[in-house]
Amino acid sequence: MPTLTVFTPAYNRAHTITRTYQSLLRQDCKDFVWMVIDDGSTDNTADLIRQWQKNDNGFEIVYIYKENGGMHTAHNTAYENITTELNTCIDSDDMLAEGAVRHIIDLWREKGNGKLAGLIGLDADMNTGKIIGTGFPGEMTETTLYGFYESGGIGDKKLVYRTDIMKSLPPYPVFDNEKYLSLGYKYQLCDQKYRLITTNQVLCEVEYQADGSSMNMFRQYYTNPKSFAFVRKENMKYIHSAKRNFIDCAHYVSSSLFSKNRHFVSESPKKLMTVIAIPSGVAMNLYIKRKVKKMGKI
Repeated sequence: MPTLTVFTPAYNRAHTITRTYQSLLRQDCKDFVWMVIDDGSTDNTADLIRQWQKNDNGFEIVYIYKENGGMHTAHNTAYENITTELNTCIDSDDMLAEGAVRHIIDLWREKGNGKLAGLIGLDADMNTGKIIGTGFPGEMTETTLYGFYESGGIGDKKLVYRTDIMKSLPPYPVFDNEKYLSLGYKYQLCDQKYRLITTNQVLCEVEYQADGSSMNMFRQYYTNPKSFAFVRKENMKYIHSAKRNFIDCAHYVSSSLFSKNRHFVSESPKKLMTVIAIPSGVAMNLYIKRKVKKMGKI
């Protein structure tokens, strides 16, 4: 059985997923499975994948179709089906960096153990080659994801997780009529028990799309309020920074107003701070509403 599963959630990305596939073909180590989770695409994504499955790739391609539910539901489906020791997500508009598979497997075989959840490496802009955010200080040989950010680190990072740990954690919750929930929910749960091996090797080359979730965050706030409220409550449980707690409380208030939840104070893990954050949350709610209206989304 291969060591690694590279899984790719895809929704109408036939125009970009070819470069993802080509980056896998360029790997000098083929000790992996490529799993494509088609999240209800209406373009020719399925035709492309089925065509590639017939090729002599040097690695297995698994294709799974599901009804459209958002990135987090595609991750749920992936974790239900992955059987390899390790897994990592490479989005359908990104590329796996050259030599990434070999580096991941060699590093895990050298340093991995039952107390570690996997490893964390770097993303780089595929057009400029510039690292996204900051790397890891020399003394930071292990970290948690949120520990890295709390220490002043910035930017998206590429995560490689043990599959048994991801399967043991609760799935991403799904709320009616909502299709976005932060993937950080499961990563934060993992942080409570396990650490990650750090590497300053670029593992993924990224390009942010104009229609990607990170480019439409105000609309996401507006259309997925229950999901955002859930994540903000989880943040309040685990993040210890008072400043970050207040920001999460204000966002929680705003999301609760969008979802018309009258019981948000009693449901908050930090009730007093939530009450204090109500004016800021109201202002944030109005600001988001104006931004979304200006974008023509309502």
